[in-house]
Amino acid sequence: MTSSTFAQRRSFIIKLGKSLHKAGTSANRLEEHLSNVASILGMEGSFLVSPTALTFVMWEKDQLNDDAFGERQQFHHVVRVNPGEIDLGSLARTDELVDELATGKRSLAQARERLDEIEDKPNPYSQLTTLVAFAISGGAFAMLMGTSWSDVFWSFWLGLLVYGFVYWSTFSERLAHTLEPLVALISAFIVTGAMHLDPSINASLVVLSSIIIFIPGLALTLGLRELAARNLVSGTARIMDAIMLLFKLYFGAVLGLELGYACWGKVEFVSPTPIPQWTAWFAVLLLSGSLVVMFKSRLKDAFWGVMSGFIAYSTSLLAASYFDIALGTFFGAFCVGIYANVYARVLKAPAVIVSLQGLVILVPGSKVYIGLNTIVSGENMLGTEPMGTQALMIFMSLIAGLIFSNLVVQPRRTL
Repeated sequence: MTSSTFAQRRSFIIKLGKSLHKAGTSANRLEEHLSNVASILGMEGSFLVSPTALTFVMWEKDQLNDDAFGERQQFHHVVRVNPGEIDLGSLARTDELVDELATGKRSLAQARERLDEIEDKPNPYSQLTTLVAFAISGGAFAMLMGTSWSDVFWSFWLGLLVYGFVYWSTFSERLAHTLEPLVALISAFIVTGAMHLDPSINASLVVLSSIIIFIPGLALTLGLRELAARNLVSGTARIMDAIMLLFKLYFGAVLGLELGYACWGKVEFVSPTPIPQWTAWFAVLLLSGSLVVMFKSRLKDAFWGVMSGFIAYSTSLLAASYFDIALGTFFGAFCVGIYANVYARVLKAPAVIVSLQGLVILVPGSKVYIGLNTIVSGENMLGTEPMGTQALMIFMSLIAGLIFSNLVVQPRRTL
């Protein structure tokens, strides 16, 4: 590997860093991974990762050609990037590529070509499959919240509408900049009209379910995890970005509801019959399956990701029956972390491939939204105890569970 020129090796590391960042890799894991790859290539480096910028500093190991001041000659590269989107398929393929490079199965030139192929690889799932996944995620979330079949029905169809705007935004930069509040507004406006057909609809919850894919619960969790790893710049930036996204979604929903009430008029809410509790297990299956598509996971990894969702839900549910919901989340995250680390050790793949789907079941992003709604409107959309007040404790339990899981089963991979 060291037979390649310094320029070739540093160029590969820069491209690798950009690719992994684009696939949604967290800052602390990406920095550690790039340091390991640099060492494999006979170099040393210092890397600083944030959601919108990458900084690379690299130099040869045991460098002897110091400059006139006795300092090592270093290569610096700073690049502005857009926040990455989760792409577990690209992440897994890139990790395999690095293993092949480290074991000598690929030369540096071949690895660079393969990295280009991975980056140019189209979405493995068709637009129709992604459309269905969006709709299922909305309906499954409403089912998981234990509301009514009417809420599940409308959440499903609004999920289809939301994906229509997501697809449209890929061709319109103006729409892409206003996508989140716009889809929340339109969903809320339509729901207020639908309530005249079915007054048992819980409007606020249906809006939340239809835009659940945008709720930044996972981003908040990753940001807190980066802060726990002392990656203060990236963690703070990610959390602030998630909070602003939450505000945009909530404002769009409030505006849509008010416009809808002004246009259609208000309808007296009729309390519906709740769906059976056993449907929550079916909802976990549907939601975990839809995440396989939206996270662009490989089909061979899909089963393990769905299993992570069931482990998270069953463990947290069992623990919550003995403790409270926060400690239930701790045990759920703890078991998901152990499961992901064992998966990474046995199958030699990044633990995040399976852990993310379990974390999505646990993250209290919807609770933050519900809490925000309670603070602003004074109403609790679920008619139970205020869930938003629990969100901070649940986030803390989630991060603690992941930290303790690494203590029990130490991860041997940096991704």
